[in-house]
Amino acid sequence: MPIQVMVLTACFDSALAHAALAAYLFAVLDERSWRQLKKLPALLLSPLAVGTLNALLYYAIPGGGLLIRFLAGTLIAALGCTLWTRWAWGLGFWRAISAVSMAGIFQIALTTLTQFLFSSIFVDNSGLQFAVVLSIACAVVVLCTALLYRLGFGRRFRLLLVEGPQPRRMALFLYALVCIVEASYFLHRGVSSKFFALYYIVVLAAVGLATGLVLYLAQWFDAARKMEVQRDVIAQQQFYERDLEDIRREVRSFRHDYKNLLAGLSEQADKGDLDTLQTALSELDAGFDRRIGEKIRASTQIGNLRIPQVRSLLLSKMAEMGELGIDCRLEVLYPVERVGMDPWDFTRCLGILLDNAAEAALETETPWIETVLLAQGDALFLRVSNPYTGSIDPDHIWAEGGSTKGEGRGLGLFSYQRILAEHPNTAASTSWSGGVFVQELKVEGRP
Repeated sequence: MPIQVMVLTACFDSALAHAALAAYLFAVLDERSWRQLKKLPALLLSPLAVGTLNALLYYAIPGGGLLIRFLAGTLIAALGCTLWTRWAWGLGFWRAISAVSMAGIFQIALTTLTQFLFSSIFVDNSGLQFAVVLSIACAVVVLCTALLYRLGFGRRFRLLLVEGPQPRRMALFLYALVCIVEASYFLHRGVSSKFFALYYIVVLAAVGLATGLVLYLAQWFDAARKMEVQRDVIAQQQFYERDLEDIRREVRSFRHDYKNLLAGLSEQADKGDLDTLQTALSELDAGFDRRIGEKIRASTQIGNLRIPQVRSLLLSKMAEMGELGIDCRLEVLYPVERVGMDPWDFTRCLGILLDNAAEAALETETPWIETVLLAQGDALFLRVSNPYTGSIDPDHIWAEGGSTKGEGRGLGLFSYQRILAEHPNTAASTSWSGGVFVQELKVEGRP
């Protein structure tokens, strides 16, 4: 067969497979608009590369190198589809791999079906066979995507992408699933024609199990998210109730002392010392506003933090520190709605910094911790400050097991560094002067 014809044939077959995968991508990502269709022509670069590589390897490797061509074509197709998905939907690289892998599982099941049909119907009439098989394949794609939309699979899958474990782990897990299904498809060449129907049922069962596993994980993480939201609501209510109780106590105390204060001020009024009277009243008013204002301000600041995981952590940590006698100051001037890294990783980093700050602050006479979260465009800035009276060795505190509090206790900052190493869009810094230790973290970009 001339190489030109072989390239065109391979490109056409690969283009049909990519078209099916693109349809499944719309379903697994729960896409209900058509704006991605404008970017669909760019996906044709992937089947073109696969077809050309397949033909070149066929002539370059003696015997055709079936396994090598299969593996090389699969890798090129996976990479091309991942890059296109990342561009078309604006997903991160690992989330794009997860989406392509999930769509690939359904696409492989379709490819197995077409192989079964090609070996079973109209084997004496290639033209009619191709038309019938293509029609059946298109009908199966339409029915499957409609069923996925009907079952809400895409909504659950997107929830798994956002709320699930680290994107890299989820991507590797789903890629392993699609490799298992792909390997089962490659084995069809060794299956006798009389057992092919049974083989196809086995492949469908494998696809069903993989889909069921993904749905189970999505429901599990959905339940965990709802539980986290409930804990967040309870913690926030407790925080507000505590502030309201403090305000009520301040008002009652002010009311109790009000008559005594007026009695003391009446003497100033009788003497006609209006300047002294005005100064005393201003100080009284300012002190009351300062005490009440701090409580109201804290409630407003926590309301600006709109990442559930981070808000829950801060509420629980502030409650713990309040019981330990640590004065907690929180500053979130503008709404914080996203962070350019996995929110669970950011929560772990914040927890480590707060735990270290609390331990150090408790060693001082007046323990306090100040936490600042500032959102600027696509960047998020975090600063945790605390008083510290000891000496610091910058090379020692970042080493595994290194700590100013004794051997074997310095695992927090080492883990903090390991987390940040997985996110190149982060920048951390440490400084201390005048008895204040400051940890800063800047996260740029979108997740």
